Amino acid sequence: MDFELSDDQTQVRDGVRKLAATFSDEYWAERDEKHEFPWDFYNAFAEAGWLGIAIPEAYGGGGLGILEAALLLEEVAASGAGMNGCSPMHLTIFGLNTIVKHGSTELREEVLPRAADGSLHVCFGVTEPDAGTDTSRISTFARRSGTDYVISGRKVWITKAGQSEKMVLICRTSPREETARPTEGMSLFLVDLDSDAVHLRAIPKLGRNAVASYEVFIDDLRVPASALIGEEGQGFTYLLDGLNPERILLAHEALGIGRAALRRATRYANERVVFGRPIGMNQGIAFPLAEALMRLDAAELAARHAAWRYDRGLPCAREANTAKYLCAEAGFQAADQAIQTHGGMGYAKEYHVERYFREARLLRLAPVSQEMVLNHIAQHVLRLPKSY
Repeated sequence: MDFELSDDQTQVRDGVRKLAATFSDEYWAERDEKHEFPWDFYNAFAEAGWLGIAIPEAYGGGGLGILEAALLLEEVAASGAGMNGCSPMHLTIFGLNTIVKHGSTELREEVLPRAADGSLHVCFGVTEPDAGTDTSRISTFARRSGTDYVISGRKVWITKAGQSEKMVLICRTSPREETARPTEGMSLFLVDLDSDAVHLRAIPKLGRNAVASYEVFIDDLRVPASALIGEEGQGFTYLLDGLNPERILLAHEALGIGRAALRRATRYANERVVFGRPIGMNQGIAFPLAEALMRLDAAELAARHAAWRYDRGLPCAREANTAKYLCAEAGFQAADQAIQTHGGMGYAKEYHVERYFREARLLRLAPVSQEMVLNHIAQHVLRLPKSY
């Protein structure tokens, strides 16, 4: 593995860094405070052609790999935008992978060019209140009705549903008890959200408030059979195509938030004078920041390795989960130490590190909890008995 970025990858990193820097910490603090979607930021990245970075060139995208997409999101997060800046782009990068790989030609032609140019917003409907991480127990059901399907159910924690025109939705098309395996009998659909059969409710939450999360209530939504992605009953298999890249991308976002927090903390430690000298001269301040840097650097290697394997078509579930775990821990530690370095002022919104802290904390829960990552490694890598 070559640890040096290629010229093209360096151009991606530098170009994103330059554009993201035009949106200040104050911009993001205001969007977060007012719960306003960052339209100026989103439109700027759409106009620059970054939204379709991983969409095939045939559909107007950049045709690049997960590593380039990861570099994009890491730089956005590191600019101070955090997850408020990254979340508007998530679905374009990894959520539509199911359509790229399994959608019909007509569906790809309908969706991908508009996603690449930023004119189409799509959300991803998987999680349910009574299923959580156990996707096999979802109850949202799509029953066949002539040439259509009629869908009813409820989804929760659906990012950007209020700004989205369509949703990639996983439903049961066969009852769980009638399938040979729990993960069979589920199907993916691309459905319209602008319908009287769909109702949204925003969820008040701790952080990342510029991009809302929603409960979605679906009551007899009729969709044509052409909305089915791939084959009926294969939805869970298709869903797996998005899980590893999602974990790799959000691992890089955690790195970016950690580096933004560390940058703020280091500046403060150099500038803040107490007892006649900068507080950064004290090892009690300096050593934890040095440790945070080393943990971020080590986690970055794991994340880059996972992206490298994915882009080469190599198995990478172990590496993707490892990257997500280590980066989330390193990013959170850096954000926590940034608050500690600022002392009481770290709790004030003025210095922005409290916002980094809130967003870094989320990445220990999403897209999968740290505990479920450990379950995966224990069961599928160490071959220990399943514990859940």
